[in-house]
Amino acid sequence: MALIMEEREPDRLVVWEAFPSWAQFAWLYLMSALSALRAALFHRFGVDGWEMWVIGAVILIACAAVLRHWGHYELTRDRIMVRNGYTRRVIQSILLRDVREVTIRQGFVAQFFGIGRLIIHSRTPDRMISLRGVCDPEEVKTRIEALAWKHQRTTVNSQPAGT
Repeated sequence: MALIMEEREPDRLVVWEAFPSWAQFAWLYLMSALSALRAALFHRFGVDGWEMWVIGAVILIACAAVLRHWGHYELTRDRIMVRNGYTRRVIQSILLRDVREVTIRQGFVAQFFGIGRLIIHSRTPDRMISLRGVCDPEEVKTRIEALAWKHQRTTVNSQPAGT
């Protein structure tokens, strides 16, 4: 769930944070449901091995839970970061003053679930961050662009004249 304007460290205000949406892993839920259905059919018709199909379904659900918390997205007043959700170590980050462009990619299924992938391009060539499974990607894109614009405007205004 996204938390808004929460203090995490004394000098860093988190504007937005989230884990990838549960809907990002819909394909794992589908495979788990198929495995559970097969287990139910095997059990119903007395075929041995149905227990293994149940175990497989449970393992797939556990994989979805583990994968969802692997990446944690944070937008602070000065940067966008991807952290490891378990160790809190920063995996990638881009300063907001370096943001060149924010794009959204959504397939048909992602649109149905209201999620999308945000791609944040840096002014530095070949540098970008991809945030997968973001709920309400339009709102998050607007937030990032607004903060980036504010930082870029502040940076330009703070430079001495003639530079």
